[in-house]
Amino acid sequence: CWQLFHSLSVPSSVPRPTLKWGQPSDRDTPVKAKQQRRVAGSPDQEASVELVVELEPSRSAQLEEIENLLASNDQELTGDFSKPHLLPTVKGKDPGLKYISPGTLVAVLTGNFSSFIESVIVVDCRYPYEYEGGHIKGAVNLPLQRDVEEFLLEQPIVLLDASKRVIIIFHCEFSIERGPKMCKFLRKRDRSCHEYPRLHYPELYVLKGGYREFFLQCPDHCEPRGYRPMAHPAFREEMRKFRGQRR
Repeated sequence: CWQLFHSLSVPSSVPRPTLKWGQPSDRDTPVKAKQQRRVAGSPDQEASVELVVELEPSRSAQLEEIENLLASNDQELTGDFSKPHLLPTVKGKDPGLKYISPGTLVAVLTGNFSSFIESVIVVDCRYPYEYEGGHIKGAVNLPLQRDVEEFLLEQPIVLLDASKRVIIIFHCEFSIERGPKMCKFLRKRDRSCHEYPRLHYPELYVLKGGYREFFLQCPDHCEPRGYRPMAHPAFREEMRKFRGQRR
């Protein structure tokens, strides 16, 4: 049974509680966990393998957590494989990134997830003249890679409550190029600072549709209440300058 338990698909970084095997004592409560496995050499047949774990009542929640991890897809776990992603996601251009809708971002900003989130940072990757023309309330303008490194990695955010999360949400004008690229850059630099799979920021998202879509749907959450496109004719010189700095 121990060999079978280790053969199940659980990320190696997920801490495993010490399980008590053998005959139950007066205070033990038997708990059964079932896992469907293919029978070797018989691809069309399935056998139900039953793992019987004798646990104290206070530890039954730990088994439930393990069962939830077994049932979840590894791709839905945060970057350090410690827990599932908190926010509901939507399909985006890059399947390797997690996208959220403008409505979900509003729910985060208005405190709907406050019992789970200790700190949320909205990173606006647009150029400063775009940001000044209108941005999401509370967003920080980090248009260059060195800005992201200085703001997020030189003095990383440290959780005061280990049961909560730090969430970073990236966007640009449409969240097609600058926002997704900066999200990937942070993950790459964060990985280089740690032994795999540890991370400062395991939970990263991209705002689908970018600032343009957010402004159209949620203008009350923007300040100033406006939208200045990157290709605005009055800011061509600034656009060329920042494009050169990004390269």
